[in-house]
Amino acid sequence: MNSLSDPTYSTSALERLIEQILASGKISRADQHKLMSNLLNKLMLSETEQQKVNRIFERLRAGRLKVVD
Repeated sequence: MNSLSDPTYSTSALERLIEQILASGKISRADQHKLMSNLLNKLMLSETEQQKVNRIFERLRAGRLKVVD
């Protein structure tokens, strides 16, 4: 089953999305929506996931992640 309610799928989708955002240095509104949806669908984030999400927010605050439409 590949639904967002499946924790394995959500983790995998979240990991791929985070890696894509960090590697490209850009986040689109669609990426932001997907990121928030994945985060809200998970009951708990692993320590690694928390660190990666924090990196996204840190880069946004520092202006090192470009927001695109």
